[in-house]
Amino acid sequence: MALIIAVDGPAAAGKGTLAKALAAKLGLPHLDTGLLYRAVGRKMILCGLDPAVDDGAAVAAALEPGDLQRTDLRVPEIDQAASNVATQPAVRAALLQRQRDFAKALGGVIDGRDIGTVVFPDAPVKLFVTASARTRALRRHAQLHGDAPLSDEELVRLTSEITERDRKDASRAVSPLRCADDAVRIDTDCLNSAEVLEHALKIVGAR
Repeated sequence: MALIIAVDGPAAAGKGTLAKALAAKLGLPHLDTGLLYRAVGRKMILCGLDPAVDDGAAVAAALEPGDLQRTDLRVPEIDQAASNVATQPAVRAALLQRQRDFAKALGGVIDGRDIGTVVFPDAPVKLFVTASARTRALRRHAQLHGDAPLSDEELVRLTSEITERDRKDASRAVSPLRCADDAVRIDTDCLNSAEVLEHALKIVGAR
């Protein structure tokens, strides 16, 4: 049976970094499912649609590989667009089989917000990666701006935005963000990426 590792968690907790590293270490394909929702949001905007109110199912169904390779998918505007389209049941349905098909033959490391609960509920390894909202705000700033200074006001704003994103992800009617009952929770507040990877590899080995 192909090995599937489900990596879930809130925004900027480090799940993408961990998933990529696990995939490379174990020789497995990697899929960032959040990128699918970002690509839908971006394509809707380019088509003159509003991700907050317009139906994105047709756009989701018509996604092409090139849509996932754009360099403008990880910007604040698309953070919000992705959060909006992710609440649409028809969008999630359109992307669900694409995610399952990805790992059907060879397995894979799949990261997102509902991988262990909805996409691969029977995955033998489930990890839930999390951190405080403040830590994630600092990481998001570094991701977007490198070593540029961060004011107290900007930190408050970013922390507030992440907290609101968490609320929306956890309270949506379809596939809300939650830790699967059989997932291992990894708090990354006090761990660097190498330590998180080492911990995750031990969990994979034990499972």
